[in-house]
Amino acid sequence: MRYNSITEVIGDTPLVRIAPEIHGLHHIDLYAKLEMLNPFGSVKDRAAWNMVRPHLSADGDDRRTVVELSSGNTAKALAVIAGMHGLPFKSITNRMKVPEIKDLLLLLGAEIEELPGQAECLDPTNTDDPLTKIHQLLSAETDAYVHTDQYYNPLNIESHQASTGPEIIKDLGGVAPDYFIAAVGTAGSSTGAARALRAHDSRVGVVGLVAGKSDFIPGIRNIDEVHEVGLFDPTTYDTIESVTADQAIDGMLTLVRRCGMLAGPTGGAAYFGAVRHLRGIDEQLTERRTAVFIVCDRVESYMSYVRKRRPELLRQPARRNSVETLTGADLATATTIDTAAARSWLADKRPIVVDLRGAFAFDALHIAGSVNIVDEVFAELVHGGLPFGRNHPVLLACPVGEQSMRYAALLTRMGHTDVRSLAGGIIAWRDAGAPMVRD
Repeated sequence: MRYNSITEVIGDTPLVRIAPEIHGLHHIDLYAKLEMLNPFGSVKDRAAWNMVRPHLSADGDDRRTVVELSSGNTAKALAVIAGMHGLPFKSITNRMKVPEIKDLLLLLGAEIEELPGQAECLDPTNTDDPLTKIHQLLSAETDAYVHTDQYYNPLNIESHQASTGPEIIKDLGGVAPDYFIAAVGTAGSSTGAARALRAHDSRVGVVGLVAGKSDFIPGIRNIDEVHEVGLFDPTTYDTIESVTADQAIDGMLTLVRRCGMLAGPTGGAAYFGAVRHLRGIDEQLTERRTAVFIVCDRVESYMSYVRKRRPELLRQPARRNSVETLTGADLATATTIDTAAARSWLADKRPIVVDLRGAFAFDALHIAGSVNIVDEVFAELVHGGLPFGRNHPVLLACPVGEQSMRYAALLTRMGHTDVRSLAGGIIAWRDAGAPMVRD
């Protein structure tokens, strides 16, 4: 096959059957749509190209900066495409959680701007969120920026409605699968493909997969964040189910070790969620059915993610003092305290206040007298043992109170006698009108 441009290679990814002895389903043929084999390595290649293509000048005289609020695969694909056309690319995000992706973006020549955000994705209804303000600015400054706007651009959905869904139908011999399972990030691939499949056969069952509360799986929104995504429409899905980080890694291991598919944790989550959902259906079937899930990207970019959560897989000792080792019983021991009670406790006991947010967010507004230890750094401190005196009172704060609660549970398990988490986090403190200072 000969092509004139690498962008012509986007799409037409293989649909590969998973052997029944691997997944254990007796009446359902399970297929993986290998979006990891797109030229830039992920399902986001389709949307990135579809969103930016209308803005590319035929004569090459456009020098606007391509900008996207992304910390992952969309940014990677856009950085490549922008570079091919001689355009600068800027990624704006609230945190680059996967260092390999950050390094790759820098290698591709991208500029990365990390701003505070109250969630992992854009919430345009919150006009105080810095990411929302940036989104509004970019949308207005069309002379300076090409804002691809993956969270709201209908071309994201259309890229999959026009290609991903029809490809699945074609490869299944002109019929739609009985079940379609997809992880939900921007909701572009799941919505677009589902629309195409249901246009062909309205009986297709669609399952959306999200990360568990307070859990992190690259490329997937958690159960709280997903409703903030502009393209998300709950009516697209017959059901929305959650997957944990551990389950995503388990699914990834099956794809990598048993199927020869070098899938990342997002694809692992899709496989695990698909098999779990289909198992109950399979037991009641007497006729053959088909199901398709999407393998979003490749494993190589997530070694640090695996190393942090499952170090034994890389022949490294387990991290004893880490939030990844917490059990339900551990979490039940965490002490939380609301804003009013926290203010009284601060005045009475003068605890150490540790703000786990990023430095930019901390500088913007924080509780007077608090110290800023970004959560990744705090994790390393705790790994070495209790970072404070065992009996010295400590108040932990994060954006919404979820991460701080987990660290409170961990420190309690390690023997700290008086550590508390600020319920609702800095957002609740601000919304209650409690005093804050700015650096």
